[in-house]
Amino acid sequence: MSKGNITTVTEFILLGFTEHQEINAALFVLFLAIYVATLVGNIGIITLIWITPGLHSPMYFFLSHLAFLDLSYSSVITPKMLANFLAEKKTISFAGCIAQMYLFASFADAECLLLAAMAYDRYMAICNPLLYPVLMSHKVCVWLVAGSYLTGSMSSLVHTCFTFHLSFCNSNVINHFFCDIPPLLALSCSNPHFNEILLFALCGFIQTSTFVFILISYACILFSILKIPSADSCHKAFSTCTSHLTAVALFYGTLLFMYLRPSSSYALDTDKIISVFYTVVFPMVNPLIYSLRNTEVKDALKRTLERNLCRR
Repeated sequence: MSKGNITTVTEFILLGFTEHQEINAALFVLFLAIYVATLVGNIGIITLIWITPGLHSPMYFFLSHLAFLDLSYSSVITPKMLANFLAEKKTISFAGCIAQMYLFASFADAECLLLAAMAYDRYMAICNPLLYPVLMSHKVCVWLVAGSYLTGSMSSLVHTCFTFHLSFCNSNVINHFFCDIPPLLALSCSNPHFNEILLFALCGFIQTSTFVFILISYACILFSILKIPSADSCHKAFSTCTSHLTAVALFYGTLLFMYLRPSSSYALDTDKIISVFYTVVFPMVNPLIYSLRNTEVKDALKRTLERNLCRR
């Protein structure tokens, strides 16, 4: 690769986690198992919601799209990571790197917005139950989901365009297992100061605003629940929120740490470990959270399995 314009770069090298082949083989088996569980869990959630009339409600409509987003951004990252565990030359093409960054950022930002929409849905269901069917009609839900995808795509497009407008003339070796924004900024020989401000501003706006919105929604929900005289009704109302709160805590905990801090505090080796959780592990965990902690999902799954067994 020669010095000069970014167009001279034809591929990047992804360092991954280690150069030891024995460890790479063990990691391949581990992450392959996680990815298969991710596929089965999220496709299972989407299918179950699709075929069960009792789950055709706004909450489960949003949940099916959450499962789709988890499945999507995991599939953008994991297959290439698995291939590189076994490859001698761990490369990704320049165009492939652009596509991977754009798709991952689109799905991750869309998930932030979708989690906020899910919090709004729970707020309306608990705090305004009489108006809930009108205010959370199917048309409203579709607009909220479409807005999440569109906003995530536009935000990602801005990040991707400005990141790959930089020059990469000193090295094409990315100290990461996928094409993420911080390691690419660290790799560039251009001044990435504007990109760092843009990253902090856009990610800060989407992640912080949605997180604050979720907190406010649940503060209102908690206030309403505490006014319910019946302990059973209070428990039932709060149980519909616990799965979502768990998913929010896991997702935002790592995401806010990764992208809302000064560039001087980036430690790419440490960041790789943190990135594994929100790119690979959490997409597998979310279906478990929503299936194990949700009575309606468990009952629907049980009835579906019983019907299939009876047919045999």
